[in-house]
Amino acid sequence: MLRTALLAATLAASLVGAGLLLAGVRSPGAQLLIAGAVIGLGTVFERWRYRGNQARPGAPWERTDERFEDPHTGETFEVYFDPRSGERRYVRAEPDPARLRVP
Repeated sequence: MLRTALLAATLAASLVGAGLLLAGVRSPGAQLLIAGAVIGLGTVFERWRYRGNQARPGAPWERTDERFEDPHTGETFEVYFDPRSGERRYVRAEPDPARLRVP
């Protein structure tokens, strides 16, 4: 919902900027057009770049010993590493049954 509203706002800003440029109002028109384009592209590519929780990666990914807890959600994540590219992925860890037991 928020993403859609942001894309609509950037489209509106870009259209107003283009209209101002066509009307001969250069500086504000160019600023609106560029700002709208940059924010719109950032919003579109944000999903591609920052993927959410992913399934466990297969070969050639290697699980590291690193684990951390997300301070906002309290969920534990494991770190996987691709030795060929150096890329790292953060995958939600399976719940530990030993920690779920009530003494």
